[in-house]
Amino acid sequence: MDIQKDFVPGGALPAENGREVVPVANRLMDAFELVVATQDWHPAGHLSFASNHEGQEVGDKINLKGLEQALWPDHCVQGTEGAEFVDGLRKGPIEKVFRKGVDKEIDSYSGFYDNGHRRPTGLSDYLREKGVEEVYIAGLATDVCVKYTTLDALKEGFDTYVAIDGCRGVNMEPGDVAAAVEEMKEAGAEIVQSDEVVNFVS
Repeated sequence: MDIQKDFVPGGALPAENGREVVPVANRLMDAFELVVATQDWHPAGHLSFASNHEGQEVGDKINLKGLEQALWPDHCVQGTEGAEFVDGLRKGPIEKVFRKGVDKEIDSYSGFYDNGHRRPTGLSDYLREKGVEEVYIAGLATDVCVKYTTLDALKEGFDTYVAIDGCRGVNMEPGDVAAAVEEMKEAGAEIVQSDEVVNFVS
């Protein structure tokens, strides 16, 4: 999930210790026949950016297309360095990249849908075409895109596992990461360690 330069220290919207997910993700890739990635890919001027709302600041909440929207710093703008995958992340095993947040007027935390569930990314259909029944998720950020992707994976009927040591969070509010983990567990996700995954799948 979104292992991009803007989501690690030095980027526009860093998860704490975000680079630590890279070796975990690289190791997990070897355990699976199918690896896909998501990439936040915002057009310039995306309406989730606080810079596009006079008098508003990062962290403020607004109504956007009928949905509550947290305002973020400009990040992962299409074609910028910040939108690139983090150096050191293995690209070779990634069979397909699903880009999200491409609609200027609605955000997309989940790798499956925009935040209003109005437009799919194609990920669910792709996984079904490949015969996938289980998904294993790692990446950034635990309390935003990992959480919403996990919840949607469960709703789509996939057995869903989160390799939690391969995730890091933003924690815009204290306790966000812990609350996200509990929400994923309560929804039916299995919270696991990457060593368990590698040993079990292999």
